[in-house]
Amino acid sequence: MRVTGKICVITGGASGIGKALAERFHAEGAKGIVVADLQEDALKQVADSVNGLGVVTNVAKEDDIQALVAAAEEKYGHIDVFVSNAGIARMGGVETSDADWQLNWDIHVMAHVYAARAVAEKMAVRGEGYLINTASAAGLLTHVNSATYAVTKNAAVAFAEWLAINYGDRGVHVSVLAPQAVRTAMTTGRDVSVASVDGMIEPEELADCVIETMDREEFLMIPHRQVLEYMRRKATDVDRWIGGMQRFRKKNPEST
Repeated sequence: MRVTGKICVITGGASGIGKALAERFHAEGAKGIVVADLQEDALKQVADSVNGLGVVTNVAKEDDIQALVAAAEEKYGHIDVFVSNAGIARMGGVETSDADWQLNWDIHVMAHVYAARAVAEKMAVRGEGYLINTASAAGLLTHVNSATYAVTKNAAVAFAEWLAINYGDRGVHVSVLAPQAVRTAMTTGRDVSVASVDGMIEPEELADCVIETMDREEFLMIPHRQVLEYMRRKATDVDRWIGGMQRFRKKNPEST
């Protein structure tokens, strides 16, 4: 699918990956762009820059997602592309509070569920649509220093797979965006990490990958191509892969 002439909704759209996607979709000729975020001032700036609509949205609340979809439909009629992109990163292991576990679950998993509930069936009825769920390379592999991030991003990938299986033959394309390190506010001060050993890319480079993968209508959007080889190694010999991750953790105890 090409975004030219399409109506696109992007959560987490006030900065970073979401902002870069809004700008790229605009440059590609999208008919309408709706950006959603909690950062009201930054959200307005992005919406104005792409001649679109900004909707203050807490993606962890289903009512907010429903209101976002309603606002987009009221302005543009329907939604062609929904990028469920909002995310957070909190370091910690088993000691992480229940509240942080729940917050990660709500933002990284349930937000995708809420979006799909709101738009997937409508897309299927029209026989056309595109769902893009932002996960992470951590969703295909792991995150050494964040149990909450690793677990919920893996769940995000699993849900995207389920969507692709259940809606793909009804005209709804599904992709999961799984980058390693991208230079955003989330990665500030975290240059030494498993995710960044293959290089920190700019959000604009990631946007290139999204456009190219949408054109091919492939499930995996992977801007760091090394991740494919890591996936193969993990699938071929998971014990060896775990051993390698253990060695990395010991050599880089402060990695994030």
